[in-house]
Amino acid sequence: MSGTIAARPQAQAARRLDAVTTGFDRHSGAAFILPAVLVILAFSIFPLLASLYLSLVRIQFLEGGVDFTFVGLNNYAKLLVGIDHEHFLGVFADPSPLTVFIEIVLAVILGLRLRDYLRGRPSVAGAVGRSIVSIALLLAFWLVVETLAPGGRPGTLVVTLVYVFVGVALQYLLGLTLAILAVQQLPGRRFFRVVFLLPMMITPVGVAYLFRMLTDTTKGPLYPIWSAVGLADTSWVTNPWGARIAVMIGDLWQWTPFLFIVLLAALESQPIEPIEAAVVDGASRWQIFRQITFPALLPVTTTIVLIRMIEAFKIVDLPNILTNGGPGTATESLTLHAYTIWRALDFGGSAAVAYLLLFVVTFVGVSYVNLVRNRVAAAA
Repeated sequence: MSGTIAARPQAQAARRLDAVTTGFDRHSGAAFILPAVLVILAFSIFPLLASLYLSLVRIQFLEGGVDFTFVGLNNYAKLLVGIDHEHFLGVFADPSPLTVFIEIVLAVILGLRLRDYLRGRPSVAGAVGRSIVSIALLLAFWLVVETLAPGGRPGTLVVTLVYVFVGVALQYLLGLTLAILAVQQLPGRRFFRVVFLLPMMITPVGVAYLFRMLTDTTKGPLYPIWSAVGLADTSWVTNPWGARIAVMIGDLWQWTPFLFIVLLAALESQPIEPIEAAVVDGASRWQIFRQITFPALLPVTTTIVLIRMIEAFKIVDLPNILTNGGPGTATESLTLHAYTIWRALDFGGSAAVAYLLLFVVTFVGVSYVNLVRNRVAAAA
């Protein structure tokens, strides 16, 4: 009897030990990832919260310390409707029949697409979200048309949108063309595959200084060529669109290899049987590309275009070194705008520009994914 009584505490202790062991096993995954989560919180989430606070205050350096004055949304209002709105948004052109016509056409197109979506009886959240997106797109189109029209001047927001959409579209088209050529049985294709990747291995600052030398028509390495075609002593940066084109050419040269190598891998991984069957059926090369090759590339295309769009929004090296944002602010991106304000010790305004950039990138990325998601699913 005494042995049975003595065995009970041992059994209870064994059960407690089993419960503790089971609990540790159940939470072992969380324990292992906790250090990584803490690192992410320290180096990612905390700066976001700190910069959000900075965007709501005005910082003044005083003798013996720093004064933080809470100003609410004044830093954002200064960029959108205040003294810096021409720098951020741009100068609007006087209304003309052409710009009004373009705006009406865009409004009708967006209205028809919204009507077709609402006819599908979406959820309330979906309808509200799509309406907000349509209004935001209409405002964005209006801003671009009004500032790019004759008599207008685009601000850093519109200039960044030009870099993103025009630049990424050209990079994708060129990368896809090179990838299609590289999968053909052409002599020297292995050599060119390596050569096409070289620009991506150079730092953005190096690319900026390289193109700064190449576009120097007074004493650069291409001076004999510029002189032969009558462009000696001609400055790219005195013309706003010439300077923007120079920046986009540099960005095109550097990042086209990224799209090229990914699209090349996607092309080489495609099965050959559907293409052979289409050839037997008498399909042309264009029909094969449009009906077979390109739909198979859509999932990869969606991903790499999204990555490049996000990266293009952060462009700063090329306009800073190649043109210093000039002439005036003609080539200044949002990131360079934030850096310029930060260099002037306006930390609150710089944080506000950075957060507006975050909002724009998030809106464009989400809208892009929602736009292509159904098409990718249908193609798959």
